[in-house]
Amino acid sequence: MKIFIKFILISLLFISTVEARSNYNKYYSTKHLNKIEKKVRYSSTVNKKALKQAFRYYKKNRYKQRLSKRYIAIADYTKTAGHKRLYIIDLYSGKVHQHHVAHGKKSGAKGGRVWRSSNKLNSHMTPYGFFKVGVKERVTAKKKYKYLSIKGLQRSNRKVGLPTRFGGRDVVVHTAKYVKGGGRSYGCFAIKPQDKWAVFKRLKTALLYSYTGR
Repeated sequence: MKIFIKFILISLLFISTVEARSNYNKYYSTKHLNKIEKKVRYSSTVNKKALKQAFRYYKKNRYKQRLSKRYIAIADYTKTAGHKRLYIIDLYSGKVHQHHVAHGKKSGAKGGRVWRSSNKLNSHMTPYGFFKVGVKERVTAKKKYKYLSIKGLQRSNRKVGLPTRFGGRDVVVHTAKYVKGGGRSYGCFAIKPQDKWAVFKRLKTALLYSYTGR
């Protein structure tokens, strides 16, 4: 009898696990996303306005832009560099993964927050708006940074992420040792090298909202 009960419990656990994993392969309903948004609002320190805007954009554009079914991310640049201000939100559970992310050299002081942002080429400022993160991991030619590409999803940032030879601004998500000391980039979303695996695996095809308070 005990063996039979144990078998039933293991079977139920297996079925629930399979069902949970199968949910990762389809988009969640708006009702579920509203529930997750509410959970994150009360359980994390992410800016509430940024959170609302990110979920609103995701719910409206997730199918059209073929965004990740599992994660969205917010780089909350209203917080200083000392904070883990890159919030990666699990759309299944509502769990929030936080990491450090650098800002552009002309967007604010070292270790500080973003006061100025721009999507213009050679501005050396943090870009703003909604982006889709790429899938293929690459390495930069000069400094050998490991990176993922990004694509601007709005009229204001549609050239961000494009190669400069096409009139774009070559901004990516990359690793850099200077992030540890609050260092700044030329506008790229730079993260700590040790966070690469955790960040890259979740950001691929994800919506990334660069929130600068605009």
